[in-house]
Amino acid sequence: MNESIITSRHNPLLVHVKKLQSSRSYRKKCGEFAADGTKLLEEAAKWYPGLHTVIAQEGVALCALPERVRVVRVSESIMRDISLMDSPQGALFICKLPEEKEAEVVPGSLLLDGIQDPGNLGTILRTADALDVPVVLMEGCADAYSAKTVRASMGAVLRTQPCMMTRHAAVDSCRKQKILLLATAMSADALDLRKASLAAAAVVIGSEGQGVSRELLAQADGTIIIPMNERCESLNAAVAASIVMWQMKR
Repeated sequence: MNESIITSRHNPLLVHVKKLQSSRSYRKKCGEFAADGTKLLEEAAKWYPGLHTVIAQEGVALCALPERVRVVRVSESIMRDISLMDSPQGALFICKLPEEKEAEVVPGSLLLDGIQDPGNLGTILRTADALDVPVVLMEGCADAYSAKTVRASMGAVLRTQPCMMTRHAAVDSCRKQKILLLATAMSADALDLRKASLAAAAVVIGSEGQGVSRELLAQADGTIIIPMNERCESLNAAVAASIVMWQMKR
């Protein structure tokens, strides 16, 4: 494995990796994303074929990397400058974004509608990877390949990539394949989750503040509700998604 050294903060690669971490539009334009941490790097080296560049702090041991991967070393002060973490682990890496493929909803899918918080999205993707639940991201969702989402997913997004669809396309896919489309909702006529058969359905989880969009509620075949204490108003989106996915796998 060949290594080189970068000593200038103004080096184009370092400027590039900082922009990848901060701008979704820049990631999309470049077709790349960046993530931070030695543990995540291990996951990328093992599971993600798009890994191509590692920026490592001097003296930090790295996992085994594919021969094609470029490695550059920087000082501790430069690592603190380019890392978003309060306590950098000493390794940043750059990967190609996965190729966009024609997507369709499959039975037992979780559809995410406007999940804006990267921490919530990452946690949902982590749970979905653990339970082998396909995930579809629709309008308004956070970027699955932001540094915060990748970190919150604990590398799950490197192992199992979510697909992206518009609300219209997702509904159309369910209709064509005769998949029952259910939305989580705090409505009086919603079916108790414990009584619902979800294994062959597609379930929509809505945004943290607004819930499922009116467009999807109008198109859904039904609504389900997670029973809870009457004094509690709602659940965190990631927690609600985890409960739904557990029920889907029962």
